Amino acid sequence: MKKTILSCLLALGFLSASAQDQQPKTEYVFNPHWYVQIQPLGLQHTLGEVDFGDLNSYTVQAAIGRQFSPIFGARLAVNAWQSKAGSKVLDQQDVEHKFKWSWKYVAPSIDLTVNLSNALCGFNPNRVFNLSLLAGLGANIGFSNDDAATEKAGINGLYNNLSTEAKKIWDDADNLDYIWDGSKVRLLGRVGLAADFKVSDKVSIGLEANANTLNDHYNSKKAGNWDWYFNALAGVKINLGKTYETRVIPPLEPEIRYVEKVVEKIKEVPAPAVEREALRRDIFFIINKTDIRPEEANKVKEIADYLNKYPTAKVVVTGYADAGTGNDKINDRLAAGRADVVVKSLVNDYGISMGRISYDSKGSRVQPFAENDLNRVSICIAE
Repeated sequence: MKKTILSCLLALGFLSASAQDQQPKTEYVFNPHWYVQIQPLGLQHTLGEVDFGDLNSYTVQAAIGRQFSPIFGARLAVNAWQSKAGSKVLDQQDVEHKFKWSWKYVAPSIDLTVNLSNALCGFNPNRVFNLSLLAGLGANIGFSNDDAATEKAGINGLYNNLSTEAKKIWDDADNLDYIWDGSKVRLLGRVGLAADFKVSDKVSIGLEANANTLNDHYNSKKAGNWDWYFNALAGVKINLGKTYETRVIPPLEPEIRYVEKVVEKIKEVPAPAVEREALRRDIFFIINKTDIRPEEANKVKEIADYLNKYPTAKVVVTGYADAGTGNDKINDRLAAGRADVVVKSLVNDYGISMGRISYDSKGSRVQPFAENDLNRVSICIAE
């Protein structure tokens, strides 16, 4: 009686533990997709020597891009509007003179993007905030630099009225030695950060800050170093097409566990040895399936007939999945399910005792057959 009660308690414990694990899981599968990005609100600051506010101007940007994976993407961005520059000099009476000028530009660039949130925390399409790194190369096409010519004339007029000693001081100052006119195309380098706040699967609000560098001639001033301007942009990003799919992974069915009543043996008589040949049956399955097809069901019956014919025989059932499809997580589930369905059929359909059955699953890590499709199989060996 004590052994029977203990066995029942163990059985209840196994059932409780199994029930807690039997929850379906949701898996998100990323879809490559295109997107458009419009950033009509922008502020540009061009690095220079005059007051900070004198070097700020309005800017806009638009882009079309493609997200190739949860982490990596690329875009064609076009930034445009206006840049500013300025210079401050002192005359011989220590009076400060300020010169400011502006010009127009259009700057297309190819930027590579890295989604840092997905890289560090894994792909999650329901995440509200995503931080991305961007870097790219492009061209800055500058034009309408007429203001610089006007300021240059003012500087020259003031210079001509200076004493010889003051002129020496001004000779060391920056007086638009690299002034240019017409249209100029210069190589542009860019790095930046972008923050996207999800509104829906299609739309997100984005903030971007980027730094752009060009050669020393951009702002017409000779400074002996690269010229820089910085953009702060805000806008909307619209995804084109489905960005992900949802896949529900059904839970593995609970492992069959039987608790046999322990009966005290009064006398054990060894069974007579019976000579027999081992029986092997390979039960094949359809891709991504774990149910036994009607044309394969007779193989299970042949195994049951063998076990009924030889009461001391046992069977080993091993499930497999093909390595050509899926991943280890999915293939482990399929292989275990294929072994489990054969075991259940032997027990429930043919009354074979669980004590005569052993089972295992190898996933797709072991491939018993050279042909990929044949590895969607449960191999059963009875002897």
